[in-house]
Amino acid sequence: MSESTGEQNNKKGRPTPDRKTQQQARKKPLVGDRSKESRDAQRQKLKEERAKAREGMMAGDEKYLTLRDRGPQRRFVRDLVDARFTAGELVLPSLFIVVLATFVDSYIVQLVTLFAMWGLFGIVAIDAWFVSRMVKKRCAKKFGADKLEGGLAWYGAMRSIQMRALRIPKPQVARFTKLEK
Repeated sequence: MSESTGEQNNKKGRPTPDRKTQQQARKKPLVGDRSKESRDAQRQKLKEERAKAREGMMAGDEKYLTLRDRGPQRRFVRDLVDARFTAGELVLPSLFIVVLATFVDSYIVQLVTLFAMWGLFGIVAIDAWFVSRMVKKRCAKKFGADKLEGGLAWYGAMRSIQMRALRIPKPQVARFTKLEK
């Protein structure tokens, strides 16, 4: 192994690192890069994904809807309910009025608002019952009575109780729109 025979000197020119140093160099975190920059980048990426999913859900895009809201029958029920005015939309504004009435120092005013609120609850229950019947009837006519998903009537009734502005996914039809039968 001399240089005269043409072979190279295979010495590395530095001392061998000890085991502790080598193991430290090979160490990687189990959960990925945990540096502040990578955590911030991951957080920003998740924020953007959530914003995109929320926009898609609000727009009624099937890809982003929850399992409860997916499918053509659920879309049809949403459109049926969103195309009409329901008594359930009055509950939240009425509750605000009832809260304001509690500040009035008159027993009669408080009693009247309380009975009016209970009357509205009764009207909402009756309206929800009518909505559920209409949903069953119209869905059976459009999709066939033997092909209906379960829970469509309840889905329609619960959507009718929500204020139109707070419904998710957002209404896709204008109020009082005539839908095909």
